[in-house]
Amino acid sequence: MFRTGFMIFMNMALINFTSKKQAIVEGAVFGLEFVAMEHGIETLRGIRYKLRMMGVKVDGPTYIFGDNMSVIHNTSKPESVLKKKSNSICYHFVREAVAMKECLTSHIPTAKNVADLLTKVLSGRKRRDLVAALLADIYDFD
Repeated sequence: MFRTGFMIFMNMALINFTSKKQAIVEGAVFGLEFVAMEHGIETLRGIRYKLRMMGVKVDGPTYIFGDNMSVIHNTSKPESVLKKKSNSICYHFVREAVAMKECLTSHIPTAKNVADLLTKVLSGRKRRDLVAALLADIYDFD
């Protein structure tokens, strides 16, 4: 079983996070990343809607960072061919959000991906570095 994990930040503050086992069994990481991205976008849509209902003006796209280059490239390519229906549904959901400019996807190196704290068993230096990156803004008043 694989884990889906994502963090949602607003003005550099962590406001929501999710870490759960994926119900879909996949043989490739490519499909898993699209499933995780779809869950994240669904959560983002809910947050954006709640903010608008409270009178907060929500302008511009939401930035989504991922460490899988093939997934990031395929979010902007409509010609991708997917064999599994579950992957295809997630792919088109994500593509629609990117095409509407509701979300923009970008690559982040694996070493800087703080969401790995939610999806992998980490120890040692990598864990310390990711936790420090997550908390850096709280204690950085330079």
